[in-house]
Amino acid sequence: MDERKIAAIFKAFCDENRIRIIKLLRSGEKCACRLLDEIHVAQPTLSHHMKILCDAGIVVGRKEGKWTHYSISEKGVERAKECLQQLTILDAEGENKSCCEK
Repeated sequence: MDERKIAAIFKAFCDENRIRIIKLLRSGEKCACRLLDEIHVAQPTLSHHMKILCDAGIVVGRKEGKWTHYSISEKGVERAKECLQQLTILDAEGENKSCCEK
């Protein structure tokens, strides 16, 4: 996975409101109207946060009438876990020299 996609995934977790949204979605699908009531932000602000979460693949949306219902994407969460694991595995094959050693 390229750096841009990885950054988009982790950007989804870098805001208090997005964390609140994710916590609310842990109990199941929620309508945008319910999320608005719970996190106390304006509709354009919620849309901004949901776009970031959806673009990262962490959340998926389903249109029903004029509202969108959101839920956590299990596939997206697994992808985020894999990214974190890949980024934090120490490279035993890499150079062990300090950057200051000659």
